[in-house]
Amino acid sequence: MTKNKKIKITLTKSPIGYKQKAKRTLEALGLKKMNQSVEHNVTDSIMGMVDTVNYLVKIEELKSWSFQN
Repeated sequence: MTKNKKIKITLTKSPIGYKQKAKRTLEALGLKKMNQSVEHNVTDSIMGMVDTVNYLVKIEELKSWSFQN
């Protein structure tokens, strides 16, 4: 994976009524409230967690800015 690549994860659906595993995964990602967003570096563990709760979240790739003279 690309070094320093970041993603933005947003909780779009309520975890109420879903399995406890999904709720704990969202908590581990740092998502507690609806429409809350967090940024994480792209790693295998984070992508596995996102894949587990993909029906509850929205994922966006963040562009990195570089200033060159």
